[in-house]
Amino acid sequence: MELNLKRPIVFFDLETTGINISHDRIVEISYLKIFPDGKEISKTERVNPTIPINEKATEIHGISDEDVKDCPTFQEIAKNIAKEFEGCDLAGFNSNNFDIPLLAEEFLRAGVDVDLAKKNFIDVQVIFHRMEQRTLSAAYKFYCGKTLNNAHSAEADTKATYEILKAQLDRYKDATYQDTKGNESKPVVNNIDELAKFTSFNKNADYAGRIIFNENNQEVFNFGKYKGKTVEEVLKKDPSYYNWMMNGDFPLTTKKILTQIKMKKLF
Repeated sequence: MELNLKRPIVFFDLETTGINISHDRIVEISYLKIFPDGKEISKTERVNPTIPINEKATEIHGISDEDVKDCPTFQEIAKNIAKEFEGCDLAGFNSNNFDIPLLAEEFLRAGVDVDLAKKNFIDVQVIFHRMEQRTLSAAYKFYCGKTLNNAHSAEADTKATYEILKAQLDRYKDATYQDTKGNESKPVVNNIDELAKFTSFNKNADYAGRIIFNENNQEVFNFGKYKGKTVEEVLKKDPSYYNWMMNGDFPLTTKKILTQIKMKKLF
């Protein structure tokens, strides 16, 4: 089933120096841009992360420090990436939990202002896990009947993710599901807005999901001792919590949102 698109959608995948959203960097980015008329554009680019690549990461994706030492840094390509992603929705495999938060961090470090909040995020892994519960390679085999060669190559993973989503829409075109709160069953539809809702468990205020919106559209903490408490309430009762987070190992995007909430309260 071909995607029902109102605007372009970009399937993308990142290979990185490690799995820490706050500290690790991109070493390869690959994207496949699909237009409403069916036109496709793809590109893969390796990136000098400016920090050493973790050995365990190299074992997975096969990219070493030597491979990227002469490549451009993300700061050098950030504006071009932002331009390519402008006006597009985003899709990936485990992208809501990892690729999108890490990409947002890289844009912030590069000083490139990208409003990702205006985009729909489609996480193909969530559809797969909610319906079948497998890995990317198994998902590719299950939905597409193919073996995923070069797994953990950003380009191969990106293209496989696009094919999986189309196959999922074919398989589940007559299926229904219950939302995360157990509400009435809804159909899995070929609609980017609805797929974005389907693949999002929470309405995040930051991309890492440390701060989310509750049912009253208030920002609340989604971790730690204040989980479920509104940020405004916590900052009022425990002002030192702000400094603890700002000095802690949290993503830049989380710190940015936290500061915005604090400043909004002051003014």
